[in-house]
Amino acid sequence: MTESDILSLLRLPAIADAEDSAQALRLQQLLDDKTKPPGSLGRIEQLAQQLGLILASEAPVLQAPQMLVCAADHGLAAQGVSAFPQEVTRQMVENFLAGGAAVSVLARQHGIALTVVDCGVAHDFGGDRPGLRVRKAAPGTADASLGPAMRAAECAQAIAHGMDLVRELPGNALLLGEMGIANTSAATLLTARLTGHEVAACTGSGTGLVGPALAHKLRVLQSVYLRHADARTPLAALAAFGGLEIATLVGVLLQGARERRVLVVDGFITTAAVLVAQALAPAVRGYCVFSHLSGERGHAIALAHLGVRPLLDLGLRLGEGSGAALAWPLLQSASLLLREMASFAGAGVSKRGELAV
Repeated sequence: MTESDILSLLRLPAIADAEDSAQALRLQQLLDDKTKPPGSLGRIEQLAQQLGLILASEAPVLQAPQMLVCAADHGLAAQGVSAFPQEVTRQMVENFLAGGAAVSVLARQHGIALTVVDCGVAHDFGGDRPGLRVRKAAPGTADASLGPAMRAAECAQAIAHGMDLVRELPGNALLLGEMGIANTSAATLLTARLTGHEVAACTGSGTGLVGPALAHKLRVLQSVYLRHADARTPLAALAAFGGLEIATLVGVLLQGARERRVLVVDGFITTAAVLVAQALAPAVRGYCVFSHLSGERGHAIALAHLGVRPLLDLGLRLGEGSGAALAWPLLQSASLLLREMASFAGAGVSKRGELAV
């Protein structure tokens, strides 16, 4: 399967560059003129500038934030690369909908609308219902140790579903989450292929594998990686390794950037989707706020490849969008500071150098 096979089935959106040097200078001047020493709010100032650039505003307002948790199953789970059985994907989707998952709690806390997307769970949920969108390109991927995880049509359809989902949702901020037993394996393989690092350097414990179980996972992933040695381009690698939720997130990222939405990236799996989307459209990266550094080994490699620094480093490796939700208040604070903090002139406060000596 080639990249052109998938691209022939898609119409990828054109994406404008968020990085406008003149606007960046104006935003920096506004931040420097706030009632504080220059740069004293550290990386929050950088975040405020990025939000102003993405939303093309000197007074950005974050509106109707949407958490998308994309869920799908992976045929590679049959090879024992996860500590949990495949059935847990379906069970966790129900947990999200019942409000009992970590991301459910955090979304409630911060007033973020939560939508779970069945991108390819090996279960029939009976169609859409409150909080659930069924956008299933296939009932899970094939076993990547035996052949490609996805056919070209399945990969293209999953990406298209992601683009369609964004068009359906309100607001100007998307927080990205995922669920899928064995999806750290797919993310590991994608990260290794798209960054040029060894599979071993990118392989972590996932759902908690240690010792012989982790060694077995590494052997399986190295075998899969070699089996698909010809899948060198981003979409060919995505189809070879999976998964349907990652492909859907690629579509979400592409369309979200097209619509100038703030894209809050969670952890390892969602960053693997960014690797694919950014390789297709480099401007995507400018719309992404990277919430945290995951405890998964491959995440630091992916972030370094993208040349970005996440907001938090808390040792998280849950996924679901939990890190994105935890970082959300920092985005709110950054936008409020840029919009509402007084200038020296407006507050009648003397600037440094204006004081009598």
